Amino acid sequence: QVQLVESGGGLVQAGGSLRLSCAVSGRAFSGYAMGWFRQAPGKERAFVAAISTSGGSTYFLDSVKGRFTISRENAKNTVYLQMNSLKTEKTGVYYCAARKEQLINVVPIEYEYWGQGTQVTVSS
Repeated sequence: QVQLVESGGGLVQAGGSLRLSCAVSGRAFSGYAMGWFRQAPGKERAFVAAISTSGGSTYFLDSVKGRFTISRENAKNTVYLQMNSLKTEKTGVYYCAARKEQLINVVPIEYEYWGQGTQVTVSS
C-alpha cells in the first residue's frame, strides 16, 4: 500500500522558516498530484499548497502566496513545503496527501492517500 511520511516539523519563532518533507512509498509517485494541508487545534483540515505530477503547476492558499514554496523530486518520491516568514496563525499539524490525478486539487476528500502529519508550532 502507499504510505506517506512527513518530516521537518518543529518549533519556530514568528518570522522564521521551516522546510517540510513528505516521502511517498511505491512506484507510482510520479503519477500523483500532491498537496499539503494544515489542521489547527479545534479546526477542520484546510488546504495550504498543491503541485501537479510534473511540478509544472502549483497553487497556494492566498495567505501564504509569496512566502511558501512547494516542490517535488520525482526521482526521490518526495514532495517539499518550504515555509518562510511564518506567523503564529500557521501553527498546526501539517499533512501531506496524494491523489491519483495529474492536476492539483484544494479539497481534502479528493486525495486518496494521507500521511500522519507533522506538528508545526510558531511561537511569538
